[in-house]
Amino acid sequence: MLRFTFRLLRYLGRRSRRIAESAGTRIIFYLNNISYGPGMEGAGIPVVDINEGCSMRIGSAFSFNSGPRYNRIGRQQSCFFIADLGGRIQIGDRVGMSGTALVCHNAITIGNDVTIGGNTVIYDTDFHSLNADDRVTFQDNRLARTAPVLIGNRVFIGAHVTILKGVTVGDNAVIAAGAVVTKTVPANQVWGGNPAQFIRSLSLQPIYE
Repeated sequence: MLRFTFRLLRYLGRRSRRIAESAGTRIIFYLNNISYGPGMEGAGIPVVDINEGCSMRIGSAFSFNSGPRYNRIGRQQSCFFIADLGGRIQIGDRVGMSGTALVCHNAITIGNDVTIGGNTVIYDTDFHSLNADDRVTFQDNRLARTAPVLIGNRVFIGAHVTILKGVTVGDNAVIAAGAVVTKTVPANQVWGGNPAQFIRSLSLQPIYE
């Protein structure tokens, strides 16, 4: 009886929390002028800051886990959706992510049917100038170099990956867990390591008939 009561209370707590968090996310998206398609499902509440002159657009069937209660793989964080200095974030249809940080000062574009593993970060900016005098004198993100990031369709990005400015990840590519991606990944390839390098090509034939 005690176990049943515990499980019932846990289930009711999770359901009520999800309903409240989903409503909270929709309010935050509305206040940040974020458009999203039907079928959005979120667990937890993301950190969102879409500044004036910036934009974020999301396709249909978007799903995310945000915070330590969800996708409990260790080192959990909230999702961060940050756009500043004219940044534009575009997310396609049927994209899923957990504890992902998108920090955009230029453009981050994610295609359709993309899966992003826990605690991945995608940055299209260096955040600070590479010139030491600029860093000491100005302390201004506007001096940092930026370049668009493009993630193709049906890409799988493993947990704890870092993708840096100017990177394009081609369709169907796989990025191994813990990789630091600093240059373009061609379509249909597996890359991993720090810095990420080619591991092998992917067969275009289905594994199971």
